[in-house]
Amino acid sequence: MRVALFLTCVNDTLYPDTGRAVVKLLTRLGVDVDFPMAQTCCGQAHYNTGYRHEAEPLARHFSDVFGEYEAIVTPSGSCGAMVRELYPRMGERARAEGRGDALAATLAPVVPKTYELTEFLVDVLGVTDVGAYYPHRVTYHPTCHGLRGLGLGDRPTRLLQAVKGLELAELPGADECCGFGGTFALKNADVSAAMGADKVRNAESTGAEVLCAADNSCLMHIGGTMTRLRTGMRPVHIAEILASTEEEPAV
Repeated sequence: MRVALFLTCVNDTLYPDTGRAVVKLLTRLGVDVDFPMAQTCCGQAHYNTGYRHEAEPLARHFSDVFGEYEAIVTPSGSCGAMVRELYPRMGERARAEGRGDALAATLAPVVPKTYELTEFLVDVLGVTDVGAYYPHRVTYHPTCHGLRGLGLGDRPTRLLQAVKGLELAELPGADECCGFGGTFALKNADVSAAMGADKVRNAESTGAEVLCAADNSCLMHIGGTMTRLRTGMRPVHIAEILASTEEEPAV
């Protein structure tokens, strides 16, 4: 299988180790991973802030870059949901505006073959035990796009439960938003900070050393809150846990 890694803007700029972890993990599982250098933003930031037409060239470019691959894997529930949920809406809206079917036809090929990482592992590769080793107490936060947009369900927790040495602690209020929400955190800073503090207090109550999620944008917000509240917890992307082995353990 020839797979493309869609790293996303946030990971490329701030969390490149997550991308390296994805490549390490998938390669260990026998997947041939490419990293198309022409990839850019998927258009989510533009679309979500009301610049719908400005997002269209980015969506077309995404399709041009990734269209030839058998699968597109991303370590981001929010960007995965942009492609799967909102690309079809962009095509439908263009059609409703009398601009024809060209945009929908351009975007359609990439929609069904774009997967968030845990979806790809469980649904496409058919694995839950990826041979990982991570001797820490961990709690898992299901991010909004992954939970509600992609419907990841128990895929991430099934993967975590199979990790050797890992003790998984249930997070109270797990289905509550952490307060990031992209520009929501900027436009509604006080509410965002309060939601983040609630999330961190719930995480602390589990006694976990690590809070993990499948989206670094949410982990960035939660991690900043952890720092301000001076907790002893660390935010870690699930890809970095799943890539860790006894021979090459993650910190």
